[in-house]
Amino acid sequence: MPRRMLSRAPVSAVRSPEHGALRRGPSWLLVAYPLLALAGAWTHRQGWSLAALMLLLTVLMWPALRARQALAWLLWVGLAGGMVWLASHGLAAQVLDTVPVLVSALLSWLFGRSLRAGRQPLIARIIEAVEGESRLAQPGIARYARQLTWFWTMLLAAQAVLLGVLQALAVPGGLFARLGRAPPLALPAGWAMGYVHLGGYALLVAAFLAEYLFRRWHLRHLEHMRLHDLVMRLALRWPQLVRGGRAEP
Repeated sequence: MPRRMLSRAPVSAVRSPEHGALRRGPSWLLVAYPLLALAGAWTHRQGWSLAALMLLLTVLMWPALRARQALAWLLWVGLAGGMVWLASHGLAAQVLDTVPVLVSALLSWLFGRSLRAGRQPLIARIIEAVEGESRLAQPGIARYARQLTWFWTMLLAAQAVLLGVLQALAVPGGLFARLGRAPPLALPAGWAMGYVHLGGYALLVAAFLAEYLFRRWHLRHLEHMRLHDLVMRLALRWPQLVRGGRAEP
């Protein structure tokens, strides 16, 4: 099959039923999550933190909720009640602060475990799902996929450590402050928590965009999918890829 046809196939698939399915979902609401979390961190109001937690919970459970699965709805109600209880005891903000650290650590683990012997690197699985198996056979793609998987593993691990350090050193409200001890290096809570709930996600987006531009230059002998189509396709395939499944392009 000509290379031009291979490059166009994913685009048409994204813009048809799958594109509509993504638009019907609440994933776009995730853009409000860091804003709500940041508002809770800066104002110290449990309502904002609770709203951020509820939004994140709903988006993550949306496929099962939309399918009207009774167990999923019971779990959602139970977790929502637990979050309300945490907020009523002034603990919602503390729980919310751990989310960015856990997300970075979990993603680093997902990328890293795929580098073990006998496993296919996660980036290679993503390439298969987004652009097809034939893409990995093109010159330089398989090697770049493994290198890129290492890059995301290390970046996300460093991000998790940095976020944990910022939360520990923040004044007021940091771990040292909560334990009644002076931190070795006091960081203003507004700046520290601003990076935890907003800057950390911005860094990952910037790294994704920078890698996309580098890839187009480094592998300039190959055709590449447009950025918009790549993001849409990745958003659709990501849940199945995380579960270890193979998504057909």
